[in-house]
Amino acid sequence: MGGLKLRRLASSLLSQGLASPGSAADAHQAVARATAHHPSTAPPSAHHMDALLAFGRGSRLSAAALAAAFVDRLHAAASGQGDAAVALKCLVALRVLLARGAFILRDQLLAALLRHPASGRNPLALAAFPLGRSSFAAASWVRFSARLLELVLLLPDASADAEYLVALPNPHLTAELAAFAAVADAVRQAPPPPSSGPQPNALIWEAVRLAEEDRVAAERNIAARVKEMGERLDTLSLADAVELVCVLRRVEDQGSAPAPEWKWAGLDEGVVCAARRVRERAEGVVLRRTVEERRLVRRDSGGSASARVLVPSRAGRGGGGGDAVRFGSTRWAGTVSAWR
Repeated sequence: MGGLKLRRLASSLLSQGLASPGSAADAHQAVARATAHHPSTAPPSAHHMDALLAFGRGSRLSAAALAAAFVDRLHAAASGQGDAAVALKCLVALRVLLARGAFILRDQLLAALLRHPASGRNPLALAAFPLGRSSFAAASWVRFSARLLELVLLLPDASADAEYLVALPNPHLTAELAAFAAVADAVRQAPPPPSSGPQPNALIWEAVRLAEEDRVAAERNIAARVKEMGERLDTLSLADAVELVCVLRRVEDQGSAPAPEWKWAGLDEGVVCAARRVRERAEGVVLRRTVEERRLVRRDSGGSASARVLVPSRAGRGGGGGDAVRFGSTRWAGTVSAWR
C-alpha cells in the first residue's frame, strides 16, 4: 500500500514538472539537450522539440527563460573556435519554434533575438562565424541561416488574407512587399547544399528545407501584395508611387538574374510578370503626379508673385527705414501707401 502511494506521488511530481517547465536551469538544460554537438549532422529530435515547445504553454517567465537560454547558447557556440553544429541546431530549432510555438513563446523569442535599438546587441550577428574546427559547409549555413532568420523576424505577423491587405494603408503595404522581397532575395543567396553521399548531413538539409518554406511563403505573400497594389494605383501619392516602383524593380530582378544550378531559381515567372505590369503602370502614376505637382507649383508661384507687395515698415515713432513687410494682397498694400 505504501509503495503504491509513493508511485502515485512520484508520478504526480513528474507530470507537474513536464507540464510547467519554467526555471532558468530547466531552460538551459532543455536547450543543451536539443542542440548537443553529437551527433553533429542530425537536427534536433522531435522529442527535444516537444520539450522546447512546452515552455510556451507555461508562464511568460518560462518563455523568457527559454529565449535567454538560446541567446546564451548561440553566444557560446560562436565564441572561440566556433561550433557550427551547435549554432546551426540552435537556428533550426528557433525557426521551428517561431513557426509552431505559442504566441507567448514567439513574443519572447522576438524580444530576445531582435537587434536592441539602444545597445546594438544582436544575437544573430553571425556573418563572421569562425570556421575553427567546424566544416566550411556547416559554418556557411550558420551565417546564411542567421541572416535569413533576422529577415524573417522583421516580417509582419500576418498572412495573404484579402481582408487584411485591403485594410492596410499604401505605405504599409509597400513596406510589407519590400520585407517579403528581401526574404526571397536572401534565400537565393544561400550557400550550396551538401552533396548527397552515403551519409548525408541531415542537419544542413533540414536548414535547406526550412529556407525553402520561407521562400515559398514569401513568394505567396509577394503575389498577394502585388495584386492588391495593382488595384489601388490611382490612390497613390507621388512619394508612394516612387517607392513602389523601386520595390517592384527588386522583385523583378529576382526573376531575371541567372542563378547557379544549386541555388533556387528565384520567384515564379508569373509573379515576376505581374510585378512588371504593376511597375509599368506605377511609373505612369509617377509621371502623372509629377505633372500635376508642377502645375500646382507654377500656379501658386504665379499668383503669389502678383499679389505680394513689399513695403518698408516704420522704425518706431520717429519714422525712417526699416525691415520690409510682406502683404498677401495688393488691396492692403494700396491702403498702406495711402496712409503713408
